[in-house]
Amino acid sequence: MVSTSSTHRTRRAAQTAAALLAGALALSLTACGGSDDDKSSDKPSGTAPGKEPGTSLSLPKLNGTTLEVAAVWTGAEQKNFKKVLAEFERRTGAKVTFVPAQDPVINFLGSKIAGGKPPDIAMLPQPGAIKQAVDKNWAKPLGAEAQAELAKNYSQGWQDIGKVDGKQYGVYYKAANKSLIWYNAKVFENAGAGEPKTWKDLVSTAQTVYDSGVTPFSIGGADGWTLTDWFENVYLSQAGPEKYDQLAQHKIKWTDPSVKEALTTLAEIWGKKDFIAGGANGALQTEFPASVTQTFTGGDQPKAGMVFEGDFVQVNIGETKAKVGTDAKVFPFPAVGDTAPVVSGGDAAVILKDSKGAQALATFLASPDAATVQAKLGGYLSPNKSVDPSSYPNEVQRKMAEALIAAGDDFRFDMSDQAPQAFGGTPGKGEWKDLQDFLKNPGDVAGTQQKLEQDAAQAYGS
Repeated sequence: MVSTSSTHRTRRAAQTAAALLAGALALSLTACGGSDDDKSSDKPSGTAPGKEPGTSLSLPKLNGTTLEVAAVWTGAEQKNFKKVLAEFERRTGAKVTFVPAQDPVINFLGSKIAGGKPPDIAMLPQPGAIKQAVDKNWAKPLGAEAQAELAKNYSQGWQDIGKVDGKQYGVYYKAANKSLIWYNAKVFENAGAGEPKTWKDLVSTAQTVYDSGVTPFSIGGADGWTLTDWFENVYLSQAGPEKYDQLAQHKIKWTDPSVKEALTTLAEIWGKKDFIAGGANGALQTEFPASVTQTFTGGDQPKAGMVFEGDFVQVNIGETKAKVGTDAKVFPFPAVGDTAPVVSGGDAAVILKDSKGAQALATFLASPDAATVQAKLGGYLSPNKSVDPSSYPNEVQRKMAEALIAAGDDFRFDMSDQAPQAFGGTPGKGEWKDLQDFLKNPGDVAGTQQKLEQDAAQAYGS
């Protein structure tokens, strides 16, 4: 697990992170335009040999080296990451090609490896996928330079989730705060609705928005991972971190009463078809990007007033005319139990073809130099504590980043991402499919629990 600290310490840290985030989001949520100027032109005194001015890392010259990096990222997220790869190319002379991958990523990589053409590095979105890659002898351990960069820039918790059997395989390049609800500011203003602090208040706010003539929630149910995120936030807040850890490791069954309580709570929203844009059937045909954009298009009458998901929603909002901080605002996922949840996710760079070039790229991705490039572009958070908060393009993003770093080692990583991919990371199967079925039929709590446990037991081999 990510954290081995006591439950008390974990709760305290989660409260601290949640309080920081709540305070951040309560500030003027105006999108402050940060400078995108390249600061590397400001040459510091005493620049170390091999380092470019304004950078923290010495990289080897790799002229003639070609590398491939595979990731499931699409759209603006892919475009922004390519700019990071372009910076690595500029500084080393290597040529790096981005390879679009599909979920489940392990299956995609398996087909590449079987064909004798694995990418040099894969960005894996689940700790469970890292373990599978190690178990299949695909993944290669990080070298001394990459490990040194990790030790310098990452908390122990973020290092540990990239380890398998004590060896470091993953560089968590990208993180996510997955405990946020974004809302259309004009819809809330017209409805006279405020930002809720508790789940009970969220249900009441949804009713207020509905009474004003706008459907409260947009849900990207076609992508099952969005539904697992809903469940995890409710479960972490309601059942607490100790139970969360036990369920993540399948040390308690999905038939446990705590799961029943969380599903029953979810049904208070999922069970009201008028609360969801298009009803359950519509939600199950809506992919995540559309769930965001339809919340912030349509003037005073969008398809929905709110959408739940992580900080990366900003990338999708950017594809509309809405501005973060004015038209699109955000509040922390409300407390279901005593404490508001703080759930993190992330993507790790894992080497599949060991070489000087691949090790150099992994080292680069572990550095603040790489993260700073993408931080400036928005819609991105780094767990790298050496990234200057001023790199982020607006105050909202800066405060989210500070809250993420302030959580230190005591955070909870996305539960489904910790599971074997067959259960927690495969479209149309396991938890993704079971929660899609629950969205369609939220009255069947017991049946959903039984199906979740059956699929979990098979995937975990227990």
